[in-house]
Amino acid sequence: MTRKLVDIAKTIRSKNAGVDKITFDVIFQTEDEYKLVRDSGALTRETVADLYGISQNRITDFVAFDPAYAIKFSILRDRPSGSAGDPDIFGAQQYAPLMDIEVPSR
Repeated sequence: MTRKLVDIAKTIRSKNAGVDKITFDVIFQTEDEYKLVRDSGALTRETVADLYGISQNRITDFVAFDPAYAIKFSILRDRPSGSAGDPDIFGAQQYAPLMDIEVPSR
C-alpha cells in the first residue's frame, strides 16, 4: 500500500536559490510522517533525478534536516533565471512532479 507525497507532506514548494539554482522544500507536520518518507527511499537524490529527467550531477544539495522535519534539495537550472526561454523566472512552479511520488506505507 502506498500514499502520495502530497497527502503526507504539510508543504511542498520550490523557489529560486540564486540565479542558477532552484531549491525545493518538502516539510512535514510530524516526526512520524517525516521519518516515513525519509526512510522509505521514495524521495532520494536518485528519484529526484529520474523524476525531473536530469543527471544527479545537477542536484547540488540533498539534505534530510531532522530538526525541521524537512527534506531539502537544490538543482542547477538549465539557464539563468529570467533569461530568454526561462519558463519559470521565480522557480515557484517546479515542485508539482513531487506531489505524485508514491510513498510505501508501513
